[in-house]
Amino acid sequence: MIAKLLIANRGEIACRIMRTARAMGIATVAVYSDADAKALHVRSADESVHIGPSPAAESYLVGEKIIAAAKQTGADAIHPGYGFLSENADFAQAVIDAGLIWVGPKPESIRAMGLKDAAKQLMRSAGVPVTPGYDGSDQSVERLTAEAEAIGYPVLIKAVAGGGGKGMRKVDAPADFAAALESCRREAKASFGNDEVLLEKWITSPRHIEVQVFGDSHGNVVHLFERDCSLQRRHQKVIEEAPAPGMDAATREAICAAAVRAAKAVDYEGAGTIEFIADASDGLRADRIFFMEMNTRLQVEHPVTEEITGVDLVEWQICIASGHQIPLSQEDLSINGHAIEARLYAEDPIDFLPSTGPLKIYRPHFERARIETGYEEGDEITGFYDPMIEKIVVHRDSRSEAAQAVADVCKRIDVWPVQTNAAFIWRALEHPEFLSGDITTGFIEKHKADLLPPREPEDEVFWAGAVAIAASEWQNRKHDLVDDRLELVSSGPAQPWREAWGFRLNSPIERGIPVRVNGQSETVELSDSWKRSELYAEKVEGGWAIPRSGRWFFAEYDRHEGVGAASAADGAIIAPMPGKVIAVDVAEGDAVTAGQRLMVLEAMKMEHALTAPFDGVVEGLSVSAGSQVQVEAVLCTVVPATSTPSPSGEGQ
Repeated sequence: MIAKLLIANRGEIACRIMRTARAMGIATVAVYSDADAKALHVRSADESVHIGPSPAAESYLVGEKIIAAAKQTGADAIHPGYGFLSENADFAQAVIDAGLIWVGPKPESIRAMGLKDAAKQLMRSAGVPVTPGYDGSDQSVERLTAEAEAIGYPVLIKAVAGGGGKGMRKVDAPADFAAALESCRREAKASFGNDEVLLEKWITSPRHIEVQVFGDSHGNVVHLFERDCSLQRRHQKVIEEAPAPGMDAATREAICAAAVRAAKAVDYEGAGTIEFIADASDGLRADRIFFMEMNTRLQVEHPVTEEITGVDLVEWQICIASGHQIPLSQEDLSINGHAIEARLYAEDPIDFLPSTGPLKIYRPHFERARIETGYEEGDEITGFYDPMIEKIVVHRDSRSEAAQAVADVCKRIDVWPVQTNAAFIWRALEHPEFLSGDITTGFIEKHKADLLPPREPEDEVFWAGAVAIAASEWQNRKHDLVDDRLELVSSGPAQPWREAWGFRLNSPIERGIPVRVNGQSETVELSDSWKRSELYAEKVEGGWAIPRSGRWFFAEYDRHEGVGAASAADGAIIAPMPGKVIAVDVAEGDAVTAGQRLMVLEAMKMEHALTAPFDGVVEGLSVSAGSQVQVEAVLCTVVPATSTPSPSGEGQ
C-alpha cells in the first residue's frame, strides 16, 4: 500500500484527498504556488513544497516541479486530483518513469480518450452511440463551415482537448460561426495547448447524464450508476445529483452497460466518467442518449455518487493504484436515497462575474450537510484559479428532501465581503420545474429572471432590515437611536451572518424602535407579526449585513458624501473584474457601433467580452493584449458620435 502521497492539486479536492489518505494511515504532501502559500490544503498536509509563481502555467502545470517535490519529500505516489495535470498522459508517464505510483488510469487510456474526436471514433467501434457531428482531421475554416451547414444549425463547437466547459460555443446561425470558432480556438489553445475542434448537432432538449465507472488491473470494470449534471451555466456545472430524475430501470441498464463497454474498450483502470447527452424531448430513453466524452479522472461531482452508494471513491483509487482489485462486485452495488451537490462560487450573483478578495467572514454550515472546501475564514479568493468556494452535498431519502436541504444551507451562507451565487442556487432548487424533474441544460437560461436575486431590495426588506439593525444596535447598547440617526441605502447583494452575532426578530423583546428608511420614519414594535422571520443583522465595516431574499448589505449613509463614477452611461469601458486582457479589437480613434466588441478580458477560467455602449469613437485606450488590469480600471472611453453640422445649421 502507498505510504506517502503527494497531491498534485490545490483547494477543496486536495483537502478531500488528504482526508481519505489520513484515514488510511497515509502521509500527505501538498504543493503550492505563491498565491497558495497560506492555503488550507497546505496547512492540512503533513508536508508541503513550494513549486513556483501564482499562475498555474508556472506552478501547478509544471510536471517536472511536482515530480521533484515528490522525490524531495520521499513520496511514493502522486494523486492528480482533477483539472491541471490530471488528464495529461505525458505527465502520467513521467510519474511512472520516475518510479512513482500514478493514482490514475494508464497513460495510454488517457491518450485514447483525451481527444474528443478520436474518442468518438473509438466509441463507435465499441458499439457506444455517439452524437451526430463532424470529428474529421480537416480543420480549415472552409471545411468546418461547410460541415456546420450540413449538420444544420444550431451546432456546438467543441475543443477536441477540452473539458470543464472550456472551449465550447453554441452557434445559432451561419453569420455567427466564424467569430465563435475564433473565440473557441483561442480559448482552447490557451487552456489546453490545442486549438483543434469538432462539431456536434445541438440537442434542443438536452440532459447531461454521466456514469461513474471503475476499472482495475485485473480486468474488472464496474459502474456506480449515473449522475445528472444538467443544471449548467456557460457549460459549467452548478448543481449535480444522483440518481438522475426520471431514469427508469431499463434506460439505466442500457446507459450503464454502454459506459462499461466504453471503459473496457480502453482497458481502463481507476476512476473515470463516461459523459452522455440525452435528448429528453420525450423523456429519458435509451435510444436517445449519446456518448459525448470520457473524463479520465475523478469528477468534481463525485460526492453525490459516494453518498448514494456508500463508497469512498478516493479510497478505491488508492487501493487500485496499489494493485488491488475493485473492493465490490457489480451485484454488491446499489442506489440508496438521493444526493444533490451545489457549487458555491465566488461571483456576483447578478452577472456571474468573479468576485475576489479576502474572506473576512466565512462560516460553512455543516449541520446535516457535507461541505467540501479549500478555504477557511481569513483566506483569500484570488483571480488565478477556479472561483469555487465550496461544494454543498446532502443525502436524503427523497429528491425533494435533498433539494430543500441544500436550499436551506444556501439561505444561511455566511460570507463577507466576497459575493456568492448562494441565492441563485436556492432559487433554482426551489423552482417548481426543477422539483418536477423537468430539467435540461437550458434550465438556467430559461428561468434566469426567476433565479437572479434583485439588484435592490423590496420595501419590506428595507423595513425588516432596518428593524433588525436597530434591534441589534439597541441590544448591544451602543447608543440611543432616533429617527434621524439611522439611514439605510442598499449597495447590492451581499451575504448573511451567523446568528450568534445578530438578533432574531422573533425574540421576546418588546420595544418600539424608531427607524428611518428612504426618508420615511416609522416606529416599529419588534413583535410585529409580519416581521417575524429568521432575520438578523451583523455589524461589519461600513454598515450591516442582513440575510434576506438576496443577501443584502446596508451601508451607513453619509449625506455629505459625493457620488459619481465612470460608467458605461458616459462611455467609460471599465474592467468588471481583475484579470488579463487577451484580445483588443480596436485602436485609438476607431469608430465603433453599439454592441461592437472592443476587447476580451479573462479571469478565473472565464472570458468576458467588453462592448461599445453606443455608436462613437474610441479614445484613451490604455491596454493591449496581455495587459493585467484591476477591477474598475478604465480601459478606454467611447466618445459619442456627433453629426457634422451643415451650412444651414441642420444636421446631415
